[in-house]
Amino acid sequence: MRAAFLAGLAVLAAFTGPARAAGLEVIVEGAEPGPGEVYVTLCQGGLSEAACPIGRSAPVRGGAERFVFTDVPAGVWAVAAFQDENGNGRLDRTALGLPLEPYGFSGAVARRARPDFASASFALHEPGTAMRIRIARPLPRR
Repeated sequence: MRAAFLAGLAVLAAFTGPARAAGLEVIVEGAEPGPGEVYVTLCQGGLSEAACPIGRSAPVRGGAERFVFTDVPAGVWAVAAFQDENGNGRLDRTALGLPLEPYGFSGAVARRARPDFASASFALHEPGTAMRIRIARPLPRR
């Protein structure tokens, strides 16, 4: 149902005139103190790396990490975030593909796997939109 609603919003947006740029503020909560950075990406159409063309990273300062994205094309987006604890620039996984580092998504926090795009997506049309993403460790630290 939600997927059909979001698809309808995307079609409606396509016929309402030229796409406007919007702004998005993302607050990432739950980053664990220590080395590494928090990465945030904006995804459109899916949650694979190829579908997430806009991204930012910042050192972990503790508390909530704030990211501001400007001039984001209006449309249906999802946010993915993770804490890169070892500084290798990617989300580390087990041999089975389960994440080893804290991660989260807009709309849903999946404990063992990423949600589908429809569950994590939202319509972005207005400047000044803000959202909070809670990242969590899916598996106990080794």
